[in-house]
Amino acid sequence: MTGFEQQIVALQDYLLKFARLQLRNDAWAEDAVSETVLAALAKPQSFGNRSQLKTWLVGILKHKVVDALRHHHREVSGLDSSEDERAEPLDAIAFKVDGHFAEQPADWGNPEQHTSSQQFFEILEACASKLPASQGRLFLMREWLELSSEEICKELQLTPTNLYVQLHRARLRLRECLELNWFTKASA
Repeated sequence: MTGFEQQIVALQDYLLKFARLQLRNDAWAEDAVSETVLAALAKPQSFGNRSQLKTWLVGILKHKVVDALRHHHREVSGLDSSEDERAEPLDAIAFKVDGHFAEQPADWGNPEQHTSSQQFFEILEACASKLPASQGRLFLMREWLELSSEEICKELQLTPTNLYVQLHRARLRLRECLELNWFTKASA
């Protein structure tokens, strides 16, 4: 096994974690990672050391995840919003009737300084994995896979309004989770 192949094998756990977070289905995630590894091994010359190996593999994996979502369209499109409906509506908790925050958000200082921290991204991933399945899937498709709103609506047969409401709720939940698990601890 070459050094290149060993590096790819060493990154498989990270890729699998990333794929599981995106797809929320172990079999699909394993398939996407396998296809990523095979694609990388089939054309190692396309890597060319123009970026970090991890970044290059995640770029390939993003395409494989999108392909998996499209392939499993029927299973993914049946988003179960009943989980969201049973949860306490965040809008009612977070905002007053006049639209202002019920409680001022925590001061995050300069959040960009935290984006270089591996621990921050671990907490962000943990927060994202705790989102209701439908919100998590939509958030990951929009923000991490960088699919356009139009693509997501088409793929999942959603109205733009429903998509925006779900994304808004997901962001509120993520903000709350980050405030509890990162920013209040970072400032303490």
